[in-house]
Amino acid sequence: AARSCFCTPIVLSRRRGLKAFCSRTGKHCQQQNEQVTATTKNSLITGKSDKFGGVTVHLNEHEFPSDLSEDAFLDYIQGYSLSQWRAEGKVAVWLHVPIFQSRFVTVAASQGFAFHHAEKDSSTLTLWLGQGTSRLPGYATHQVGVAALGAVLDERNGKVLVVQDKNKTANAWKFPGGLSDPGENIGITAIREVFEETGIRSEFKSLLSIRQQHNHPGAFGISDMYIICRLKPLSFDINFCHQECLKCEWMDVAELAKTNETTPITSRIAKLLLYGYREGFDQIDLVVKELPAVYTGLHYQLYHNRLPMPYENMSFSDKS
Repeated sequence: AARSCFCTPIVLSRRRGLKAFCSRTGKHCQQQNEQVTATTKNSLITGKSDKFGGVTVHLNEHEFPSDLSEDAFLDYIQGYSLSQWRAEGKVAVWLHVPIFQSRFVTVAASQGFAFHHAEKDSSTLTLWLGQGTSRLPGYATHQVGVAALGAVLDERNGKVLVVQDKNKTANAWKFPGGLSDPGENIGITAIREVFEETGIRSEFKSLLSIRQQHNHPGAFGISDMYIICRLKPLSFDINFCHQECLKCEWMDVAELAKTNETTPITSRIAKLLLYGYREGFDQIDLVVKELPAVYTGLHYQLYHNRLPMPYENMSFSDKS
């Protein structure tokens, strides 16, 4: 009797799909090709474990078989992935699906996966495998806006840089500012937004205040963090953006604090700025200190009141 064929599934071409390779004859086995989808479960998707007990899976469109059916994917999910990950004690699965593989989203949802977030070319689904209610963190819930506030204060004459937005129904005076770009520090955002709106060059000095607002209509209903900075002007000739601004001028900070032609937050911050201008900015400033993060090679910015020198220079070896 002819000896049975012992075939090992291999990938010959990512574009041509999967073939079966005979470990005995060293040739491709046409007899077993139709069974490859069901027998290559280990090679289709590999997950990367994280330190929190979860596993992350990427359905890379360049490595994933382009002709894989939804049924075959479901067979894989049910027959190998979930049972294997549960056996390994995994508590959660993060499934990243490229936009061109979106047909597998419905399959994953049928097994309990839910959307976590989406970006321009992929979506991320999650499945909690642990006990009790899911403890997975939610996706970003805030947008970050930065005001280069009265921030741009000319300390020679006590005037601040203000604008009126062109597209607002009420032409109220406010501080120039806008949204931070991903990976952009607050101070850099403030400097960039001031220059783009007014043509004024400046440097970051401190953080003054933070406003938090929920269910913000301008932020797709999520929460909004509005961070107000103090900047020092490096130039003074205004060349404002006519597409964004109706007016732009230097205004006395005391006048801005009293006028009715402004927003409540601008009026409040103008008073804070006036206090610092008269009594010393050390009374209002939150300065920035860059510190090393626990993740190798990364840093973060910490904002706080100034520390007196004896405390600023204190080391761990100091006992007093």
